[in-house]
Amino acid sequence: MLALHHEQGALRVLERPDPRPGPGEALLRVRLAGICNTDLELARGYMNFAGVLGHEVVAEVEVLGPPRAGAAEPPRATGPGARVAVEINCACLVCPACRRGERNHCPHRTVLGILGRDGTLAERLTAPVENLHAIPAHVPDDAAVFVEPLAAAFRPFEQFEIGANDRIALLGDGKLGLLSGFALAARGHAANTLAIGHHPEKLALLAARGLRVAHEAEVKESGFDVVVEATGSPAGLARALALVRPRGTLVLKSTYAGAPPLDLAPIVINEIRVVGSRCGPFATAVDALARGAVDPRPLISARLPLRDALAGIELAGRAGTLKVLIDPRA
Repeated sequence: MLALHHEQGALRVLERPDPRPGPGEALLRVRLAGICNTDLELARGYMNFAGVLGHEVVAEVEVLGPPRAGAAEPPRATGPGARVAVEINCACLVCPACRRGERNHCPHRTVLGILGRDGTLAERLTAPVENLHAIPAHVPDDAAVFVEPLAAAFRPFEQFEIGANDRIALLGDGKLGLLSGFALAARGHAANTLAIGHHPEKLALLAARGLRVAHEAEVKESGFDVVVEATGSPAGLARALALVRPRGTLVLKSTYAGAPPLDLAPIVINEIRVVGSRCGPFATAVDALARGAVDPRPLISARLPLRDALAGIELAGRAGTLKVLIDPRA
């Protein structure tokens, strides 16, 4: 099979053997995969990852591997032929974290295309059956491929309560910033959210959903109850701290290679609650797509065949590009 492989800073599209599903796993044929900023950071050395990149996918179940000892039969919706999205954290299921229902924080986990497991920018991949979420028939592939990042955009709603009258600032108008804005609008917070970015055409996507928008250079407001930092830039944290009110909440969504300069004094002095926010609820994201509460397809900038994945990575890193999709079937 073809795959986009990364090792020691080198990216190559190459032929690799088809993977084989282990106990409790499924072999999946990729229908569409997305490139996100985390993939770009991995290519720059983040996490020292070696293997097949990618973790955003809609795929079709080809084969179920042998059952895991003592495990129940997988749900019929994830059997051969099912179209699925795939949670990225592959947990051990037996450690204390897993028994607490915190599989995303299993200390023994592998992570699709990020940590110890090949990812989705390939013709095929394997994943645990419990990580598969069936996609309703009426949701098209080019919407379903957004389930993983859309779930991440919904994650803050699981972590703390956002009040109906809270003033919210959304910092960043890239892919995750836009999806975060879509999620805020779907939860009824459009009118009390100010989206801050640098690109009028991207901010217009949020304005169309009822959010207030402003170019970064024009923002005079501060004292927000909640600030969602989704800039993907080390400078975003300092800017977010300048926007949040004392005893407000700062939600960190960005990941990047390297360490930002960090002054902890404002966090301590102003008693700011900092919430790291990563992987989110797939069921919520699938439901939002199925109901039409969120349509992420305006974020698609390009769709390329897998053999052109290197060009896709280059395009995804250009200023102004939103979502680049890779189609192994093309």
